[in-house]
Amino acid sequence: MELKDDGNIVINESFRSSVGASGEASGDDIVKVRVNVPEGMDISRIEDEDISKAMDGVLTREQQELIEKLDKEASVRTLENPFMSRLFYLACIAVSLYHFVTSFVGTPVVHKHRALHVAMMLILGFIMYPFCRRSNYKRVSLVDWILIALSAAVPIYVWVEYAGIISRAGRPNTPDLIMATILVVLVMEASRRMAGWALPILSLVFIVYGLYGRNLPGMFGHRGYTWLQLSNHFFANTEGIYGSSVSVAASYIFLFILFGAVMGKSGMGSFFNDIAMALAGHTKGGPAKVSVIASGLLGSINGSAVANVVTTGAFTIPLMKRTGYSSDFAGAVEATASVGGQLLPPVMGAAAFIMAEILSVKYSVIIVHAAIPALIYYLGIIIQVQLRAGKNNLVGLSRDKLPKPWLVMKDKGHLLIPIAVLIYLLLFSGTTVVYSAVITIIVTVVIACLKKSTRMSVRDICDSFAEGAKATVPVAMACACVGIIVGVTSKTGFGLTMANAIIALGHQNLLFTLVFTMITCMILGMGVPSIPAYIITATIAAPALSKLGIPPIAAHMFAFYFAMFANLTPPVALAAFAAAGLSGGDPMKTGFAAVKLAIGGFIVPYMFIYSPQLLLINTSFFEGVRVAIGACFGVFMIASAVEGYLFTRINPLLRIVSFMGALCLIDSGLYTDAIGVAILAALILIQRLLSKRSPVAGAC
Repeated sequence: MELKDDGNIVINESFRSSVGASGEASGDDIVKVRVNVPEGMDISRIEDEDISKAMDGVLTREQQELIEKLDKEASVRTLENPFMSRLFYLACIAVSLYHFVTSFVGTPVVHKHRALHVAMMLILGFIMYPFCRRSNYKRVSLVDWILIALSAAVPIYVWVEYAGIISRAGRPNTPDLIMATILVVLVMEASRRMAGWALPILSLVFIVYGLYGRNLPGMFGHRGYTWLQLSNHFFANTEGIYGSSVSVAASYIFLFILFGAVMGKSGMGSFFNDIAMALAGHTKGGPAKVSVIASGLLGSINGSAVANVVTTGAFTIPLMKRTGYSSDFAGAVEATASVGGQLLPPVMGAAAFIMAEILSVKYSVIIVHAAIPALIYYLGIIIQVQLRAGKNNLVGLSRDKLPKPWLVMKDKGHLLIPIAVLIYLLLFSGTTVVYSAVITIIVTVVIACLKKSTRMSVRDICDSFAEGAKATVPVAMACACVGIIVGVTSKTGFGLTMANAIIALGHQNLLFTLVFTMITCMILGMGVPSIPAYIITATIAAPALSKLGIPPIAAHMFAFYFAMFANLTPPVALAAFAAAGLSGGDPMKTGFAAVKLAIGGFIVPYMFIYSPQLLLINTSFFEGVRVAIGACFGVFMIASAVEGYLFTRINPLLRIVSFMGALCLIDSGLYTDAIGVAILAALILIQRLLSKRSPVAGAC
């Protein structure tokens, strides 16, 4: 791709054919795309090779700068000293090898293993992330070396004094107190560097609550604890920093991030983009559908909404704008689709593994429960994109300018085999999640060797192992820092107290309780990475729903959805802001447009609370199908009401009626479903008749 002097982006044959042929394309082999170049984004530098690299995780300087501006996790050092750079590279590979090998041969004792994992992440983190943006990004400072030394001292103490720590069991001595305090400070500082102030401040608030909560009146008061008691709780057992979230980070999350890195090196990202272009690029509003499909597929593996936006959005957003979508809407489509990747099996981002750990169920169970709601979420986005294209008379790209599906499959279709193997291992083989991840990583490397275009060299494999370790650092630190919050919650009983408060605000009414739970999740999720956002909301908000008789998996999925949607919801909407940076749109308007696009996703959690069959909980196959079809009708009616268009423009009264009909389909009862379907049928009939009389014209 290149930007011509007349302002047109030209996609040449090398991308169109998807087989990487070089040379100049003929006039018949190009499609011109006029875009408004976002301020500060030199889009002329983005070429065909850049698109493929971006989809496989290799970003241009402009893309990387945009991510770093919005996502602190991406703002890392580039060591100028060759020896230090090589040493850090080897250290990252060693960390990945430790986790990979111990998945086969077994890990050390739980406490020792988690302490070592956190220390590894701290050491890599203090090398990667400077103290602040004004710090030196070329070399590690003296202060950072001191922090690295302290990070190494903690696991050494745990390993040497392990028997004593266990035998003291809540009666810590002075060295225990010192090491616990050092650990808390290190974790909070590392989390601040990687994810900003929100999570450390929230952790500090909970610490203060644990220390001085005895002075609070009413239901939130507790017996009060000393720093000695709290710090020991964080350090000496598995309910604090070394709790379940770190356990998941040290096993499932690490391996699946490593799997994503290996898949990226094999060319899976560019394959997703090419196949999406081949299948949907020619349809009405095609580039927007390409964005939805490619971002959803890529996001289900990499689990990072902001990185996903910049990766796929650098290509899809200009194409959407060329097709006729506004800057704000184009950015909103990319942001909404990217966030949804964390809801889509088989990987679903890292938070789903933590859900499985908290609920003590197999990860395969989470996949089964999550599948239908995630597909309905994406169906809602696709429908709105289609309706917007129809309302504005937008068309897709010419078929002869797009990759051919059979050529894409011929070139990289074999990369679907590892995903099929992963699904089989998770759902049908009875093997553990960790073993499934390890086997899939090996299978990916082997399968990639079948074609020259995807074959991975030894350097590629080493690079993917290094990238896997580096990508895990911010996730692991978020899990460790949120352990402080979870530790205080378990020590003081705050979770149960908050659940009672939410129920009291809802006056024992399920709908009101759901609304207050949603608000709680959205507030707690603002400015906090998605994983700690889910853990916090699951700890504080999900118990409120469980106390009202909601199945635990449904309660946690409800909290999970709204914790993820905090990335879309203004005033803190990182995914939407990243998309606005690419589209040149207004960040707040893009955020609100994203909320509008994701409105079906905001309704879906209410659907599976009132109709647990949507999660395939205690239901027959036919009942599950009936409820799923009803939910599809519901999101279709919501999309029509929001867009104000079906076959022609819908007047305000019919939009309200359509939305009410969709709400009827939330409850899976036969009578409410019948009402909803009747309203849908009437809406279709009325709009069909009106469209024949006065077809829509122009944009709205």
